[in-house]
Amino acid sequence: MGKMSSELLIESYLKAKELKLCPEFISLLETEIRKRSLTVTQ
Repeated sequence: MGKMSSELLIESYLKAKELKLCPEFISLLETEIRKRSLTVTQ
């Protein structure tokens, strides 16, 4: 996921949560967010 911008990563995460997508996909996004030391504000 290195090619995805941090902004797009957070937007994708929030949309995935909103749409209640696959928990494994959301977990993958959360892992990448932590790896980049980003914070998500809703």
